[in-house]
Amino acid sequence: MKTSGNDSPTIIKLEDYLSSLPTGIMSGEDVQLPDHSFRKIFEFVDLNEKDVFYHLGCGNGRGIAIASEEFGVKKAVGIDIDSKKIDEAKQFLDEKKLYNTQVINENILNSQFDDASVILFWFTDTKIIESMMDKFEKMGNECKIITIWGPLPGCLPDQIDFPYIINQVPFRQAKDLKEQLLAVFGSKCIDFVNAWEFAERYTKAIGAPDAGNDRFLTIIQSLVIWINAKNLGVACTDEIPPAIKNYMGILRNFFNIEVEHLIK
Repeated sequence: MKTSGNDSPTIIKLEDYLSSLPTGIMSGEDVQLPDHSFRKIFEFVDLNEKDVFYHLGCGNGRGIAIASEEFGVKKAVGIDIDSKKIDEAKQFLDEKKLYNTQVINENILNSQFDDASVILFWFTDTKIIESMMDKFEKMGNECKIITIWGPLPGCLPDQIDFPYIINQVPFRQAKDLKEQLLAVFGSKCIDFVNAWEFAERYTKAIGAPDAGNDRFLTIIQSLVIWINAKNLGVACTDEIPPAIKNYMGILRNFFNIEVEHLIK
């Protein structure tokens, strides 16, 4: 544990703590979705034999296999910049003899997917997302882009089964972040119960069944959700709810993490 000169624990800000973690822990990047999450996503988007499905950042190809084998898509294509993952995906798909599938070792910023009707896109890097928006906006009408946790920037979601969100081409533009946030949560304001429920859905969606840190991540995510709502003026009360205060205290007293400075 890091300490100050007088041997008392050093309190660190939440954003500094998060930046010290492996990227995938909070964002989901470089995290392989569990099979049950792929099935939930594909049921949500009504994936079927008429669809051409692309998974951008396909990892080991399990999502491609499920789309082909269980949902009978016309074609399933995975793209990933990691050559080792693509090699693993190719071997996995070859063993299953799924010949309507393809995996490509490529940077998605250079990829072509004009024939897609459904795209799974799970990235948090703002530069990547902004660069991909031009590609997405040029897709054919009714192409569905599935994201996890948040909708595409500046867009109102067309369908939500949180944390899974669908934006459909042509995109509907949000007036501002406030309108977008309320659309995602489907309520007029955000309270602690909302924040906890949605944070828990997210951690369960991306976590393995035996994950041991789900509750800790849920606490952090719920605080982030509520604080963002408070700063945008859509929290249900101007006062900090007792539960939020309690969890802030837990993070400070037991983990030396401070979040109060984030509240504007």
